[in-house]
Amino acid sequence: MTDPETARHRRRPAVRLGAAAAALALAAPLAACGTGGGDGGTPTINLYYPPEQNLQKVVDDCNAQAQGRYKIAYRVLPRQADDQRVQMVRRLAAEDSGMDVLGLDVTWTQEFASAKWIREWTGQDKAEAEQGTLSGPLDTARYEGKLYAAPKNTNVQLLWYRKDLVPQPPTTWDQMITMARELKDQGKPHQVLTMGAQYEGLVVLYNTFAASAGGKILSDDGKQAVMDEGAVRALEQLQRFATSGVTSPSLSNATEDPVRLEFQGGSGAFQVNWPFVYPALQEANPELAKQVGWARVPGVDEGTPSKVTIGGVNLAVSSYSKHPELSFEAARCLRSAEHQKFSAINDGVPPTIEAVFNDPEMAEAYPMKDTILEQLKDPATRPLTPAYQSISTVTSAILSPPSAIRPQQTADELRGAIADALESKGVLP
Repeated sequence: MTDPETARHRRRPAVRLGAAAAALALAAPLAACGTGGGDGGTPTINLYYPPEQNLQKVVDDCNAQAQGRYKIAYRVLPRQADDQRVQMVRRLAAEDSGMDVLGLDVTWTQEFASAKWIREWTGQDKAEAEQGTLSGPLDTARYEGKLYAAPKNTNVQLLWYRKDLVPQPPTTWDQMITMARELKDQGKPHQVLTMGAQYEGLVVLYNTFAASAGGKILSDDGKQAVMDEGAVRALEQLQRFATSGVTSPSLSNATEDPVRLEFQGGSGAFQVNWPFVYPALQEANPELAKQVGWARVPGVDEGTPSKVTIGGVNLAVSSYSKHPELSFEAARCLRSAEHQKFSAINDGVPPTIEAVFNDPEMAEAYPMKDTILEQLKDPATRPLTPAYQSISTVTSAILSPPSAIRPQQTADELRGAIADALESKGVLP
C-alpha cells in the first residue's frame, strides 16, 4: 500500500541512538504502570499499529508524559497490510470497544470514516494535527472536507541510480529507457527495476504515471470513474516501459524487496523504490552503495516534474473507544514532531511535519531528505474514496501484466470496472 506504503514494505534500519533516542530511553522507566480501564485504575489506551521496530520507545515516552492519567498499550498488527485491514474491519464492524487509537494505511481513512468507525478530529485536536503538516498527507486524512485522522508518517518513492554508469539522472521515463538501452548495448548493467506484480505496487506505479501526465482516474469528488486523456497516456507510458527490453524479466512478478535485492546484486542501473532501500544497501553492499545516487522519480513529459504517489500511516480514534478524549491526546503525542523525528531516524519512516526535515539530526540518517520533501510538496495521492480497496483490486488485475496493456481498450475496461467498484459491484469485500 502504502505504503505500499502503501506499504509495510520498509526494511528497518539498525537503530541509531541519537539525542532523540537517548531522551526517550531516559523517559521510558518513568512510564505509568497502570493496567486496567476499570473504576479507580489507570485507563488503558489500546494502540493498534503495524510493526515498527522502535515504536515502543515512543509509546513509553508518551506514557511518561501522561504521568499516570493513561497508559498506551501497543498492540502490534500483522505485518501484511491486507491482514491488518481485515483484523480492524472485523473488530470495528462488531463495535469492539477494546480498540482506541488505530494506525491506518493512508488508503483506508476514507473507508473507515464513511463507515462511521472513526471519530472526526475537531477543535484543538484538529488544530494541532494540521499545524505544520504537509498538505499531501493531510489530504489522505480527510473525508468530505472533515479531518478524520492525523498523519503520523508518510512515504514516497525515489529514483535510485548508478552514478558510475549515469552521469546525470533522467528526468523522463523515455530518457531513462534510452539511457538503459545505451548501457545494454555497451554490455553494462542496465536494467530499470521497479514493481510490476499484480498488487498495490503496480497500482502505485500507474497512479504516479497518471498524475504525472495530468490525468484523472476519478472525479474530484471521488464518485465517478473518469480515465481521461492523461490517464490513457499513462497507460501508453506503462506499456512502453514494460516492452522496452530494459526491464527485469521478472517485472510482472516484482515486489519491493525482490526489486531491492536485484538492484543490490548489480544488474540494475536504475531502481524506482521506497527509501527503505538506502539503509539496506549500506548494510548489504557498502561498495555499491558508494556509487548509488537518488533523484526525483522521472516524469512523463519533458519539462513537467513528476507527481509521485505517497504512502504512510494515519492515526485515527475509534468511534467505540471508551476513552475518546484520552485517545486523541495519546495520538497527538505519538505523532508529535519530536517522535516523528525519532521514528524517522530509527525506523526509516519519513515525517509528515515539514519542520522535522530541517532538523540537523536528520541529515545523517536521511541524506535524501531534501528530494523526499520536494516530492512530498507536490505529490500524487491515490484516489480518495471509501471504495479504494475495491478499485485497487480491479485496477491491479486489469493492468497485469503491464506488457499486455492496450491503452485505449484498457482505459475503457478500467473505467467500467472502477465504476462498478464505486457501487460495490463485482468485488468481494
